Amino acid sequence: MALEIERKFLVEGEFKSKAYSCSHIKQGYILSSGGRTVRIRIRDDKGYVTIKGPSNADGLTRYEWEKEIPLNEAEELMLLCEPGIIDKHRYLVRSGKHTFEVDEFHADNDGLVMAEVELASEDETFLKPDFIGKEVTGDRRYYNGHLRLFPYSIWKAQKEQ
Repeated sequence: MALEIERKFLVEGEFKSKAYSCSHIKQGYILSSGGRTVRIRIRDDKGYVTIKGPSNADGLTRYEWEKEIPLNEAEELMLLCEPGIIDKHRYLVRSGKHTFEVDEFHADNDGLVMAEVELASEDETFLKPDFIGKEVTGDRRYYNGHLRLFPYSIWKAQKEQ
């Protein structure tokens, strides 16, 4: 079984000058219920289908299966997705032996910037870049599946009141 172990953080400060790669991602969800998702992603000129299981109690680990599919098939499957498309740019930043994926969200999630690091084990140590802020691992508000239904622009405004 393929397990994904990752930690999520809010980003504070400049990160783009440290990135070695940038790609544009649009993703939709055919199914998103009970912590399980079937996601369609278009990353630049490639398509992917991903199936994820529910996270463990602390939100660090979950089953993940992903397969590349032809771009035209991904575009067709996007038409079947539930309402709410995630639109973001992803920057890759090396830090020690790890790579942080920094997502800068657009549209209804504009203003949200998060970083994720994938780990080999839940207790693996890693070097945090200087732009890493508060950890939000396990906070479901920051899951992409949640952001499509309850965009950052809505709850950020409520939080600031």
